[in-house]
Amino acid sequence: MNEALHDQTATRRADHKLDWRRRMSDNVAYALLVYTGLQIFVTMQVLHGAQGSIMPYLALVVLVAAIIPACRLMEKRWEGLTDAQAADRSLERPFRRDRLVLWACAIGLPFALTGGFLAVRALV
Repeated sequence: MNEALHDQTATRRADHKLDWRRRMSDNVAYALLVYTGLQIFVTMQVLHGAQGSIMPYLALVVLVAAIIPACRLMEKRWEGLTDAQAADRSLERPFRRDRLVLWACAIGLPFALTGGFLAVRALV
């Protein structure tokens, strides 16, 4: 029984071809979800302290709208690969680098931008 399961897993792996385009597209989609969720959550914490200011709401809309084109540009770089390039293992290092940048921005930007907003508000 274990041997049959092993054969099925090996067959699935063989059928699952390497495609850097699809992998980057998946990462961009998930990163956008995480970024937007964090941005809303972190900004909402600040909004509770804001006394009638519309600035956090405006910042939220602008930041979510601005990140989408940036992610799209990164995804576009990988979409342009040919089928042969998309399966080329030598692109693993650039893929990892781009993925690291993408996720660092998706997780770090909401906190950095909210921190900047709080700093500006403290000065005013």
